[in-house]
Amino acid sequence: MAEAHQAVAFQFTVTPEGVDVQLSREALKQIYLSGVASWKKRFARIKNSILTGVYPATPSSWLVVVMATVSSMYCRIDLSMGLICHIRRYLPSCRYLSFQHRTLLSAALFSTGVWLSGILLCRQSLKLLLSYHGWMFEPHGKMSRSTRVWVALVKVMSGRKPMLYSFQTSLPKLPVPTVEATIRRYLESVHPLLEEEKYREMEVLAQAFQQHTAPRLQKYLVLKSWWATNYVSDWWEEYVYLRGRGPIMVNSNYYAMDFLYVTPTPLQAARAGNTVHSILLYRRKLDREEIPPVMALGIVPMCSFQMERMFNTTRIPGTESDTLQHLSDSKHLAVYHKGRFYRLWLYQGGRLLKPRDLELQFQRILDDPSPPQPGEEKLAALTAGERVPWAEARARFFSQGKNKVSLDAIERAAFFLALDEEAHGYERGREDSMDRYAKSLLHGRCYDRWFDKSFTLVVYKNGKVGTNAEHSWADAPIMGHLWEFMLGTDKFHLGYSEGGHCCGEPSTAMAPPQRLQWDFPEECRKVIDSSYRVAKALADDVDFHCFQFSNFGKGLIKLFKISPDAFIQISLQLAHFRDKGSFCLTYEASMTRLFREGRTETVRSCTRESTAFVRSMMDPARGQLERRQLFQAAAEKHQHMYRLAMTGAGIDRHLFCLYVLSRTPDGSGGTSARPCWTSQTSSTFLPTRWPTDPAPWEEQQPLCRRRMRLAPGRRAWPQNTGRAAGAAPPVPALALRWVPASQSPPSQPRGPGDAQSRGSGCGRFPPSMLPIKKALCVMPTWLPGDGLRPELGGTDRGKLLGKGDHHPGNRAQGGTGLAHVTQEIHGSHGYRTHIP
Repeated sequence: MAEAHQAVAFQFTVTPEGVDVQLSREALKQIYLSGVASWKKRFARIKNSILTGVYPATPSSWLVVVMATVSSMYCRIDLSMGLICHIRRYLPSCRYLSFQHRTLLSAALFSTGVWLSGILLCRQSLKLLLSYHGWMFEPHGKMSRSTRVWVALVKVMSGRKPMLYSFQTSLPKLPVPTVEATIRRYLESVHPLLEEEKYREMEVLAQAFQQHTAPRLQKYLVLKSWWATNYVSDWWEEYVYLRGRGPIMVNSNYYAMDFLYVTPTPLQAARAGNTVHSILLYRRKLDREEIPPVMALGIVPMCSFQMERMFNTTRIPGTESDTLQHLSDSKHLAVYHKGRFYRLWLYQGGRLLKPRDLELQFQRILDDPSPPQPGEEKLAALTAGERVPWAEARARFFSQGKNKVSLDAIERAAFFLALDEEAHGYERGREDSMDRYAKSLLHGRCYDRWFDKSFTLVVYKNGKVGTNAEHSWADAPIMGHLWEFMLGTDKFHLGYSEGGHCCGEPSTAMAPPQRLQWDFPEECRKVIDSSYRVAKALADDVDFHCFQFSNFGKGLIKLFKISPDAFIQISLQLAHFRDKGSFCLTYEASMTRLFREGRTETVRSCTRESTAFVRSMMDPARGQLERRQLFQAAAEKHQHMYRLAMTGAGIDRHLFCLYVLSRTPDGSGGTSARPCWTSQTSSTFLPTRWPTDPAPWEEQQPLCRRRMRLAPGRRAWPQNTGRAAGAAPPVPALALRWVPASQSPPSQPRGPGDAQSRGSGCGRFPPSMLPIKKALCVMPTWLPGDGLRPELGGTDRGKLLGKGDHHPGNRAQGGTGLAHVTQEIHGSHGYRTHIP
């Protein structure tokens, strides 16, 4: 209590003689220092805004231009060609402005205009230069003369010592592909999957779409691309992430692990102190824009937009759509331990708490014997369950009183910290240690992670750490930059004492962490229990197994001049064909951060070349030389597809935006003529029926498909609802909606505009994973089950974990050391892999 009293700035006592006021000089000093630190931060942000706003020039260059102009005037050389005299005529004449003063002011105005014009010219020139992507398609190790000239010009125009957001206004916009090119690439992607007759039918449908529906939608999309910074990203964030009504735990959030073989300290509070301090150091660098922008090959800048919302960000639930709440600053941390929530202040006297001080505060939380309040322990289960009940409960029970104050403390925190009661991590000799570690980070106990925060830092009892990140604000590489910085700073810069504690001496004068207070009525506790049951069922449905593959890595693959990414993707095709005897639609994600506010694009890695190689491997009559040539051709084709996706010439995001436009009343000529499109967030969007079809909208029920994803941090599940009479035939070209297996088919298809577009229930989790070591892949195995829902079988279920740097530009994204292969199985046709 002594520390708490010291935190009070003043106390007053009412006596018969009057009011006795006692001021605390130390508390007032802390308030004063906090105010000074806040103003320093504001001035620093203003300074950074100015420096970023004039880049690639500098404020000192303006002074050079002014001095050069004034000097030329004294030498009777008019560089302005009469413009200075013209400006001088329009300046007011008064006793405070003599003729000489007006001349100097006119010269300064002219110089400023020249300086700003030069900045705009440099930015536009750099934008044009960055729109060139021919360098990406040149053979490895060879560079044409034109590319050499381009590299030199980019270096000249890029300026020196850029800040984090210096290149944002110079990055080109994501180009809108032509409908003809998208349809051509789409047909090429499905050709290996369809029989000739089915492919001819698909060609007819695609040509009808290209000639009748697409041109009108394309005009609107081009118009949006002129107006918006990025024609995809805002819709992608809203419709794919924020409008999903199902649980974001498991389905959307992802995670990152600690060092596998190294544990810097076994002390939970000490590890939490160093990791939190390291993360806050990264946040300070981020606020000051001291982090240099990510550069591909050290030359081409990538978009840094996603890093803006890394901290002080929370996903706020809504009945139809969620929103992202981002604050410019936050000075406290939300902590969870043994069912209790705390607010921990991160600054004292305007200065960031040192690791040893943070360790002391965390130890106070660990030593707190107080029990949770009624309903407090499983409160975070609201963020793990369905979004609509959480939104309704938030509006009803958290809109006033102590509940609102405490919830604001969590949502307005820099990030969320969970001090776990369990011990996890890799243990030699225990095959399931990695499985339990991964599942703990993926979903925990369903109530000990605040899944709505931008990320939750998890510190285990044995000193291991991990994180669970919300997906809508950014993609995994952004979180990877923070995670690599934290691990490196924790281990190699901050360090620990011989006893495992943080370095330094703690300050005992700090106020202890503040326990958050709650008052939950019985109805609120019922909603919490209901959300927990939904989340628990989903978590129990996850069967996860990961193992280490150490036979070889990317280095050996590169010795044979093969892309490691292409090697993995072709191996997956071979494994799936050996298992199923057929090919399927395959998805791999690539980044589009070469463009402003770019996020991801789809690479359809099941190509004609890869299927030809797979068939040669299954034919004993084929020779090794022929197989090697086919493999080389398949790898080159995959690299070409990846480069197309990175340069904005993909398929799926373009079709996704056309689909969104078709849902508007005017997008396809009126509501009565809307095409019956169905959606899949990362796959194809094509109509199952066309606007000319006279059948009513309600009668055009699409095929439903089973969907599942196997990945650390992300997962989906099989679905089955059957096919309506008269629906389109089951071809892999149609990206079809999924619904829970426990629900009956809806009466009409839904898309991004519908709050119920994403199923919220789940069936049995997908097939066993059988590692094929020679193919370096993970093979899904379907076993007989109840209907179309697969049952798990076998104990050798695997997950490939290899070393990073799997695709062009991955070094620039900052790999986190482990490659996570994501898979989706779409019925008998769709198969999806992803290496973030």
